[in-house]
Amino acid sequence: MADRQKILVVEDSPTTRRQITDLLEHEGYDVITAGDGEQALALVKEHHPELVVLDIVLPKKNGYQVCRNIKADPDLAIQVLMVTAKDQEKDRVWGHRQGADFYLSKPIDPARLIEAVKQLVHCDTESSPLLETN
Repeated sequence: MADRQKILVVEDSPTTRRQITDLLEHEGYDVITAGDGEQALALVKEHHPELVVLDIVLPKKNGYQVCRNIKADPDLAIQVLMVTAKDQEKDRVWGHRQGADFYLSKPIDPARLIEAVKQLVHCDTESSPLLETN
């Protein structure tokens, strides 16, 4: 059996973190979770997931800082999907500048999340554009 793709879900809300985890596990992904930005960075280095689903508003280090750290590490080739209630154009632009590959707004539409995840885990990290949702 082939290795299942690993996804790190970084979300400080236990309820939202569980909802995202359940959706992704149902789709056959291995999911690890973090509740804050510092824990997320430690888990990225330990597990090297294919994708990080990342909230912006987090304790210790915010999602922008986490994204910037992931993208700055030449040993990591990890896609970042930002998921947040902050849905303003300036937030999307700032997320893109930090290296985000995709941006979804809360409340999370399960179908859009799964579609975005499938796109990101099967694309080239060097050429993926920031995909925006309405």
